[in-house]
Amino acid sequence: MGGPSGFGAIRRALSHREFALYTGFSIPSLVGTWIQRVAVGWLMWELTGSGAWLGLLAFADFFPVIVFSMFAGVIADRFERVWVAIVTQAGQMVCSILLLVLAVTGSATPEWLVAITALQGTASAFHQPVRQAIVARIVPRADLAAAIGINSAAWHGSRFVGPAIAGLMIVAWGVAPAFAVNAFSYLGFLWALTRLTRMPPTPRRRTLGAIPAEIVEGWRYAVGHPGIAPAFVILTVGSVFARPVAELLPGFAADVFGRGADGLALLTSAGGLGAMIGGLWLAQRGRVDGLTALVVASLIGVAGALVAFTATAILWLALPAIALIGFGLTVSGSAIQTLVQNAVEDSVQGRVLGIYGFLWLGGPAVGSLVMGVASEWVGLRLPVFAGAIVCALAWIWAVGRTKAMARELEGD
Repeated sequence: MGGPSGFGAIRRALSHREFALYTGFSIPSLVGTWIQRVAVGWLMWELTGSGAWLGLLAFADFFPVIVFSMFAGVIADRFERVWVAIVTQAGQMVCSILLLVLAVTGSATPEWLVAITALQGTASAFHQPVRQAIVARIVPRADLAAAIGINSAAWHGSRFVGPAIAGLMIVAWGVAPAFAVNAFSYLGFLWALTRLTRMPPTPRRRTLGAIPAEIVEGWRYAVGHPGIAPAFVILTVGSVFARPVAELLPGFAADVFGRGADGLALLTSAGGLGAMIGGLWLAQRGRVDGLTALVVASLIGVAGALVAFTATAILWLALPAIALIGFGLTVSGSAIQTLVQNAVEDSVQGRVLGIYGFLWLGGPAVGSLVMGVASEWVGLRLPVFAGAIVCALAWIWAVGRTKAMARELEGD
């Protein structure tokens, strides 16, 4: 699959009206999401001062993907995707309103934060495969790599802007305005979704009893695919052993670097900046060939950056390291998504993307919980360092498989 390269690839993808509308109105919502994520994490740290609670909060956010992603993939293949997206986004807005009420009334407890985060994570689990499938339908295949890169840059760019805004808000007014901003930010995106062309699914079995067989069919296809299966192994390693560092940043900001909400905002923004650059770089690259080698190389790059991050107690030295981590994880995750969408058959697209979400979002649920609990005994640094070692070992495993994977994933 090929298309224009350089910034021409970005312009061409954005020339498609529905993709431009979808992307433009998603950005404020994404910024609001990251404002809220920082605020929830900081509120949890203020309430508990515990790495274990931070890990549990991340687990609550991501664990619903483990539980529901397979069913969500079936929903994406069975139902009209735009309306599924509208329902899930509306559900997330309601959760933000609940957090706002708790913050304003002073009723927030660690248990309430975990419960509402789990509800919001459930809505996100059902939205994830639909969101990716929508992008694949509103741009031609030749522009898909650029479109996925643009969406990745928008998501991760919001990680740069959102935490910076959140830090200012929390210092000046507390966490309540952060929840209010996020709740309001969903309105524009909901309107944009109503303007997209309806996307009816391919006719297929409709009985509830067929759902387990359809889920098994999706897994069998992914596991049996000679390119998608090893790509998903790499995705799993990054998700479980590298991405949890982002969920532990409140603890690093306070305990390792001796800073408050401002330090957390700087760390999260640095990771977001690196990730945004990674997404934009992939978008302007505009082609699939060579992506497999980038995915493999990202493993060793992320491993080195994780080691550097854990080796310093100086915030200004940690910021470039966390930016490199964000860059590497975004290049890997977005490239794998592009490669999978390039190779997967249309009839199982939603279910395979559900597996992608299961690994990409569910992996940090497990990793964050384990690392957070371990930090209670060995501190925050050692679990993250151990994750870096696993990434390096995975790189050794993947190097010899790069060419074979590329043949299966990069063909037209």
